Amino acid sequence: MPLDPSRSYDLIGDIHGCAHTLERLLEQLGYRLQGGAWRHPERMAIFVGDLVDRGPRIRESLHLVYDMVAAGQALCIMGNHEFNALGWSTPAPPGSGRQFVREHTPRHERLIKETLEQFAAYPSEWREFLAWFYEMPLFIDAGRFRVVHACWDAGLIEPLRAQFPDACIDEHFLQASALPGSFACTALDRLLRGTDMRLPHGLTLTSNDGFTRSFFRTKFWEENPQTYGDIVFQPDALPVQAAQTPLSELQKDELLKYGAHEPMLFVGHYWRRGKPAPIRPNLACLDYSAVMYGKLVAYRLDQETRLDPNKFVWVDVLKPELPS
Repeated sequence: MPLDPSRSYDLIGDIHGCAHTLERLLEQLGYRLQGGAWRHPERMAIFVGDLVDRGPRIRESLHLVYDMVAAGQALCIMGNHEFNALGWSTPAPPGSGRQFVREHTPRHERLIKETLEQFAAYPSEWREFLAWFYEMPLFIDAGRFRVVHACWDAGLIEPLRAQFPDACIDEHFLQASALPGSFACTALDRLLRGTDMRLPHGLTLTSNDGFTRSFFRTKFWEENPQTYGDIVFQPDALPVQAAQTPLSELQKDELLKYGAHEPMLFVGHYWRRGKPAPIRPNLACLDYSAVMYGKLVAYRLDQETRLDPNKFVWVDVLKPELPS
């Protein structure tokens, strides 16, 4: 997706229905509501996905971001929660053994519950937003910087780019992702959910949101990891026994590595905590758990080619942000 190289951008992390917090952040960044959309005289916003699910004002968040995109004031890439919403509402292809691309399990229903409830009285609006999700690119490659929701994997992005020059998938590709092992399944899982690894010794962990998992999210940039604990990238710590387990040479070789020489990369997705800061000079995560009363974070990108720790801007999410 070609972007104006002389433009300045504000990259904004996962919103998850925190519309009032987003308005506060936009005000702090110098945007004003004019002509039905939030605008800045010189800058443009780029949202890293995950507008929906969990939060109190999902519908308002979608309208706000959509209006900015429609007015040419913002871009928004797809997050795993937009993909999940499409999968929830799309029939699976014959032979997949599923009824929908995203099966209607209790766990999946729990994740999309707030979104469906908040649109229950607006079914036509919800269908229009689902159609809009297909217009969200999976990634942005602007040359000196890149944006993807969870993980940049050049080995998957290049064939994706060949198939979808605008990085926007279609319903056929979405349906193909219902088939485990397919290119669509692999690519969407990697770009929108990141890399993961099975816990050793048959261990599991139960996260703060109550889900029990046998896999954990992993770093995709660590240069010389030695143990499982060296590559964990999620809020929930590994069991001590797992964290201290050495990685095999094969596991080390199979780890994805986003090199320190690559262009700046902005991601969301990972529920970070603490003071927003670069992970490396060319890598920033902008998801600081806004919907869990963390921070809604932006990075003010101008012409730099390496991240400036002083250019992170954020608002703390006030507790509680309840529906009015």
